[in-house]
Amino acid sequence: MPKSRSRVRPRKTARRASRPKPRARARRVDLPRLDPQTLPGPASVERLELENGITVLIRENFLSPSVVIQGSLEVGGLDESEAKAGLAGMTSSSLMRGTEQRSFHEIYEALESVGASLGFGSGMHTTTFYAHGLAEDFGSLTSLAAEALRRPSFPAEQVERLRGEYLTQLAIRQEDTGDRAQLAFAELAYDGHPYAHDEDGTQETIQSITREEIVQFHSGAYGPRGMILTVAGAVHSGRALAMIEKYFADWRNPNQPVRAALPAAPRLQELRERRVSLPGKSQADLVLGVPGPARASADFFPALIGNNILGRFGTFGRIGEAVREDEGLAYYAFSSLAGGLGPGPWMAIAGVNPRNIERALELIRREIGRFVQTKVTAVELTDNQASLIGRLPLQLESNEGLAAALMNIELFHLGLEYYQRFPGLVAAVTREEILETARRYLHPDRLAIGIAGPLSEPPP
Repeated sequence: MPKSRSRVRPRKTARRASRPKPRARARRVDLPRLDPQTLPGPASVERLELENGITVLIRENFLSPSVVIQGSLEVGGLDESEAKAGLAGMTSSSLMRGTEQRSFHEIYEALESVGASLGFGSGMHTTTFYAHGLAEDFGSLTSLAAEALRRPSFPAEQVERLRGEYLTQLAIRQEDTGDRAQLAFAELAYDGHPYAHDEDGTQETIQSITREEIVQFHSGAYGPRGMILTVAGAVHSGRALAMIEKYFADWRNPNQPVRAALPAAPRLQELRERRVSLPGKSQADLVLGVPGPARASADFFPALIGNNILGRFGTFGRIGEAVREDEGLAYYAFSSLAGGLGPGPWMAIAGVNPRNIERALELIRREIGRFVQTKVTAVELTDNQASLIGRLPLQLESNEGLAAALMNIELFHLGLEYYQRFPGLVAAVTREEILETARRYLHPDRLAIGIAGPLSEPPP
C-alpha cells in the first residue's frame, strides 16, 4: 500500500541574526584506505544466470547465523495506465494475501513460527521483495517467496480489505503537506514524462481497479526475464543456488512484455511553481529542483558529492546552514539526489512556518545560485570524499547491506568489482567536475517548485 512520507515533527527555532561565515582554513585530509579484499568482488560473489532470465548473486557470510534474500522484477508503475494508477502497487501488496496453497493467516503463521519476515513492494520501475530469517530456514523462505510470486490467489475479501487500506492512506496523503508538495513538484518537473505519473494512484483509480484486473496484470506482466535475486548470509552458495533453481528455474511467461525505453527528462527553461492550499496546517513544505542524472550516468558521482555539499553533509550542507542554522527559518532543510534507473529528481526540501515561505525559497535559490557559480572548496570536497569512503564498510557489514549492495551491482550494471573500485571513483572526482555537472542540471531560475500548506490563511 502507498507509504506515507516520514514526517519530521516541527520544532520551534528562534530567528537569529545572520552571522559572517568563517573563512575555511586549508587543511589536509587523508582519505580512508580500504582493503579491497574485504569488499564484495569477483572472488567473493557468485553470479549466475538461469536459462529463464533470472540473475542470481550470492555472497557467503558465516559471521552471522542469518540470511537475507532480496529480489527485483521488471514490473512497476511504468507498466500501468494512468486510468489504473496504483494497479502495480495493489498487485504487489496482494501477493501475501493468499496463495493457491495457503491462506493469508497460514502465510504469516509460517513466517512467525520461525521468526522470519517476507514482504513485497513496488515502485515506478520494479517490484521488489525482501526476506530475512535464520540460515537453516533458507529453503522454506525461498519456497514461500516463489509461491507468493508465482501462484497468488488474490482472495476477493483480501483485495477489498487492501483497497480500504489504500484509500485510507490516500486520504491521509491528501492532508500531508510534504506529500502534496512532492506531487506538485513531480507534475511540474516531469510534465509529459512518465515520472509525472503517480504510481500510488488516486481515490478514483484505486476504486476502479477490479480483482480481475489485478489477476490479469499479474499473469501478463510478472515473469522471470530481467529478475534479480541476491542472497547474503550463512548459506553455502551451492545450496543457495540449488534452492533457487528448485523453486524458480521452471518459471516461464511467454507473454511477459518488453518495456519501451524511458524517454529523456524535460529540461526546465523557467521557474514553474504550484501552491497547494491546506488550511489548518501549522507547517508548509517546499520542494524545488529538477530532473537529475540517472545512476548509470557519468554525471552521477560528481552530482552525488556535490549534493552532499549542497544539502546533506554535517548540518545538512550549505542549504541547512543557510536556512535553518543561520536564520532559523526551517524545521528541516536539505537536498536529495535520487540517482535511480531513470532521471530521478535532484531537489531541495524544507519544512517551514508558513510565514517563512518566501524567505526560505529565496535562501535556497541563493545557495543553488552560489553552487553553480563557483567551485566547492577543497575542504568541502575532501571532507565529503572521506565520508563516502569511510561509510562504505559500515554499509556492508550486515547481511542486509550486502544483499542490497549485490542488488545495486546488478540492477545498475555496475560490475562485480564495483565496490572495490568505489573508493577510487569517489577520490577521482574533482572540484571542476562538480561545478560542470551542477551547471548542467541546476539553475536558480529554472526550477520546479511545489509548495503545500495553509497558504490562504493570514499570519497571526
